[in-house]
Amino acid sequence: MNILGINAYHGDASACLVQNGQLVAVVEEERFTRIKHWAGFPAQSIRYCLQVGGISAADLDHVAVSFNPKANLNRKLLFTLQQRPSLSSLLDRFSKQSKSASLKEQLAEACYCQPEDISAPIHTLEHHTTHLASTFFVSPFEKAAILSIDGMGDFVSTLSGAGEGNRLEYFSRTYYPHSIGYLYNAITLYLGFPAYGDEYKVMGLAPYGEPEYLEAFRRIIYPKGDSFELNLDYFTHHEQGIAMKWDNGAPSVAPFHSPELEKLFGPARQPKLELTPKHQNIAASLQAVTEEIIFHLINRLSDRHKSENLCLAGGVAMNSVANGKITQNTPFQNVYIPVGAADNGTCIGAAFFVWNQMLKQPRNFVLNHAYWGSEFTDEECLLALQSHDLQPKHLEREVLIHQVVDFLCEGKVVGWFQGRMEFAARALGNRSLLADPRRLDMRDIINLKIKFREKFRPFAPSILEEKVGEYFELDEPAPFMEKVFKIRPEKRELIPAVTHVDGTGRLQSVSRQTNPLYWDLINTFAQRTGIPIVLNTSLNENEPIVRTPTEAIQCFLRTNMDALVLGSYYVERSDIKS
Repeated sequence: MNILGINAYHGDASACLVQNGQLVAVVEEERFTRIKHWAGFPAQSIRYCLQVGGISAADLDHVAVSFNPKANLNRKLLFTLQQRPSLSSLLDRFSKQSKSASLKEQLAEACYCQPEDISAPIHTLEHHTTHLASTFFVSPFEKAAILSIDGMGDFVSTLSGAGEGNRLEYFSRTYYPHSIGYLYNAITLYLGFPAYGDEYKVMGLAPYGEPEYLEAFRRIIYPKGDSFELNLDYFTHHEQGIAMKWDNGAPSVAPFHSPELEKLFGPARQPKLELTPKHQNIAASLQAVTEEIIFHLINRLSDRHKSENLCLAGGVAMNSVANGKITQNTPFQNVYIPVGAADNGTCIGAAFFVWNQMLKQPRNFVLNHAYWGSEFTDEECLLALQSHDLQPKHLEREVLIHQVVDFLCEGKVVGWFQGRMEFAARALGNRSLLADPRRLDMRDIINLKIKFREKFRPFAPSILEEKVGEYFELDEPAPFMEKVFKIRPEKRELIPAVTHVDGTGRLQSVSRQTNPLYWDLINTFAQRTGIPIVLNTSLNENEPIVRTPTEAIQCFLRTNMDALVLGSYYVERSDIKS
């Protein structure tokens, strides 16, 4: 049984292949197009997944797509009559509906075949249903409460429910224009950052400030019953649409302007201007009110469905700061947030919704690692290096690990390219930049000399999963870098490069079972230094995470990283011919 899952015409377009209930491949289109958050039809991702599965489009039994323009149609009509939104926003919705009608033709074009060659039925599924499926059906739980929170998909911003076995149950929906995602989006724009995909910058800025404006934000968004409401006086998206544009496949949002918001907080920051303590305090206040609303939703869900297990998905589930506080602020003790919690993961949810709920197949898969993307042989890595006039060393596994640890201990930055590429937004040890977390200056070195980004942006500690409780106040797994925890006070000065200004860290717990090479590297570093942690950030520079050896080499050559490892091959900057 072959099921193709597709996320199309949202940002982070993606595709996956599920064969007999097992995920075999999933990838985002941006890794091929090299345009961040690429949206449209993920043709190259589809071809990759079919290649990994060893099948053609004719072998597909089902195709599942994570949007349904007909969903919540009555709500859309009522909103249109009441609010009379702009013509451009209406045209955007009609455009998406027309695209759904031609899915088979686009799939055939992507797969270099004729539409009549594809006999698989195409299922268009409600956006948030696929979010729920993307977390519960691949979780380790037989039963769980489920919550999906994002900007908006198919006219819904939030959906609560529960899962048992191979069935989902739905409780309540929050409809557009009320949206936590759009609140965060609006303040991201107000603070001068691009608003599609850069909300994490505001989350990173928040610890530098104090929630001085929390009461003001409580007038902008507030709990209501099982859900919440926005005070629409401070927003324009319900009247003008969300002004989403697609520039060569890259999503962007037109400049945000809300007179009432500027009356409340003052003029919006221009992107090139300095970030002031006021901006830090606005970010801190936004984060604080976001957490209040998230915990309200989760606690009301717990009242509705008693369980120790919670599954979370949607773009707001990428708020790792809030995620790290769930078990302390709600009754839930076990929290599962999948890799690809945002729209990229809805392709997985669509495929498993068909497999588990529609076809009533038992669950036999747990998504416990992120390594589902492209991989390359040592021979391909060597050819790429030689094509750039580089002559690397070929090192056996143990020698390679010790060489990298030697370099890290010398204060060097190493590009680490191994195995199958990670899925979703975060590098998790296969397409990573690595450094020594003990060095106070390492954050500035990487931000200013390699990543070329804001100085306040933090880096993640990759830690042996057996040691999480020794360094963090909570001993919970975080394999997808999806939670921020407080670092124990006595450990903070040992790892300053990965300790945020508020004493926290967005950790990745590394399992020997799912990534033995990366685990061995960190363990060797621990044996050498006593610290079971390395600094980990993504192997890229203002671009999507690298996919191919050539992209990794190009990133190495145009930045100031000190060494690059491609599979078994090792090259230092000193080896570059002048």
